[in-house]
Amino acid sequence: MMMKPTGLSRRALLGAFAATAVTAAPTFANAFGILRGAGDIRRLRMYSGRTGETLDTIYWIEGEYIKDALNEVHFFMRDWRNNKLKSIDPRTVDIMAASHNLLDTSEPYMLISGYRSPETNEMLRRRSSGVAKNSRHLRGEAADLRLKSRSVNQMYSAAAAVAAGGVGRYNSSNFVHMDCGPVRSWGS
Repeated sequence: MMMKPTGLSRRALLGAFAATAVTAAPTFANAFGILRGAGDIRRLRMYSGRTGETLDTIYWIEGEYIKDALNEVHFFMRDWRNNKLKSIDPRTVDIMAASHNLLDTSEPYMLISGYRSPETNEMLRRRSSGVAKNSRHLRGEAADLRLKSRSVNQMYSAAAAVAAGGVGRYNSSNFVHMDCGPVRSWGS
């Protein structure tokens, strides 16, 4: 049986659904609910300049998280300084994936920082005034990300449009912070 082309690729259709969900949903609780049962596939692509590792995984299909894929995300986003692991909150992964979809790029994120152990966070606090004592990185609820093909302002705008957590803009360090905490933004 031959199927006629519809003019819309599957990617374009999923992108339209994602854009509708983001636009229609002011809070995280609603941001992805529209997509349940709508053929939703969520994918996350990243690489780490620190470890040389790459991640390209579909972590959600048709309203269900894929446990093995999330375990890959947890390992990938570990504290690379001491290899300590913490489960990354799936809400943060969703924010990262939704933001990436809005940026319409195939380039994977460069992970600057995912989970931070208490030791690493303290060490970074001694070096910089911009590291929070009770950082969401300590809870596996945050990621600092970069894209070569998109500016910090473009990434910040996409993450802010998701309206599902905290978004920090760090122009001088060339990265954007995304977390699943309360909706808020900072940076210039």
